[in-house]
Amino acid sequence: MYAKTIWIAAGFFALALLTAAMIIPRGGDAWTDREIEMLRSLSIKSLPPLPPDPSNRYGDDPRAAALGHQLFFDTRLSANGKVSCATCHDPGRDFQDGLPLAVGVGTNTRRTMPIAGTAYSPWMFWDGRKDSQWSQALGPLESPVEHGGSRLQYAHLIAAHYRSAYEELFGPLPDLTGLPEQGGPVADAGQRAAWEALAPEQQEAVNRVFANIGKAIAAYERRLQFGESRFDRYVEQISGRQTSGNADLTKDEVAGLRLFIGKAQCINCHNGPLFTDNHFHNTGVAARPELGEDTGRAAGARQVLADAFNCLGRYSDASPPDCAELTFMVTEGEELVRAYKPPTLRNATLRPPYMHAGQLATLEEVLDHYNRAPAAPAGHSELRPLKLSRKELAQLAAFLNTLETPITAPTGFLEAPAELVTTR
Repeated sequence: MYAKTIWIAAGFFALALLTAAMIIPRGGDAWTDREIEMLRSLSIKSLPPLPPDPSNRYGDDPRAAALGHQLFFDTRLSANGKVSCATCHDPGRDFQDGLPLAVGVGTNTRRTMPIAGTAYSPWMFWDGRKDSQWSQALGPLESPVEHGGSRLQYAHLIAAHYRSAYEELFGPLPDLTGLPEQGGPVADAGQRAAWEALAPEQQEAVNRVFANIGKAIAAYERRLQFGESRFDRYVEQISGRQTSGNADLTKDEVAGLRLFIGKAQCINCHNGPLFTDNHFHNTGVAARPELGEDTGRAAGARQVLADAFNCLGRYSDASPPDCAELTFMVTEGEELVRAYKPPTLRNATLRPPYMHAGQLATLEEVLDHYNRAPAAPAGHSELRPLKLSRKELAQLAAFLNTLETPITAPTGFLEAPAELVTTR
């Protein structure tokens, strides 16, 4: 996880290059060498090799990825047998759902985030309340409005349908004979009572199976990455390198790119090859009163510290030095109030509506919000009015279209596994 910190820091170093002295422009679109260096820092070609997740020793095991692939699409991992991970993280919609608020067995209070490339992020969810992909996968499984099930239910499902694949990876399943079909530390009073009636060693055994479910799903999700966009090919072209496919940008797209790294200040939060700094920012987005109080990172920081499945927990495969982000994270301060993680801008044009609760319906509304920089409903907004013209806003939107990017994954991983479809 330390490698993630280094990579994020590299984005800030690249940002500093823009403030250095400029040199004589070169030909073509007249980018300076310093600007080209900045643009290279945004190219997918600059994405470093996938860092290991020390908290998940199975993350790079292809057997775990194959099991996780099945679990990701299996609707039996829900209270009503109708909701899978792929319900909200639909591969046909850039692994999100296109809804203002996610809908599982009920309706959530947040927008579904895309998951491609999240193996590079130290924090998951809008508020960072989880610190690994495997831990993130566990939260929705027991959420009363997402999958709505319980860890005992899922342990029984593994024993009934995935025993061989599970035991090949993780070793023998515990004996679940006589244990309730449902139970866990969940909102439902009956299921919670059933869980609390278990002996501590029984709870421990079920927790271990539950954690391993998350680790298998994470092994699958680690393999969901981004391919090249037209922007990436353009960067190769202006760098004097050969590229395949269309690498040209229109005059307005180039102008929008210049605004993105300059006057519009988008680069402050959306930097690096994934166009996100993976930190948390209050940008003054309006609250939705009907959803109740949402303090963003202020609550998320407390939740990740208390999480039994965090990097420092007993179900993690990491040692304490591997958990620097969690150990040294900021846990208090006004800057955390209503601060949210900026998602990647790759494929952002394909993912309306926008913001953490779908408050803004179109990309034009998003750009207008950042241009006006309204006061935050709580906490302190980082924005300042940009005073961009209508033409400049349209140019920014034009540039964002060049970030439409294919999702890459092993063969077959972008659809439900055939064996799951035929045996369900």
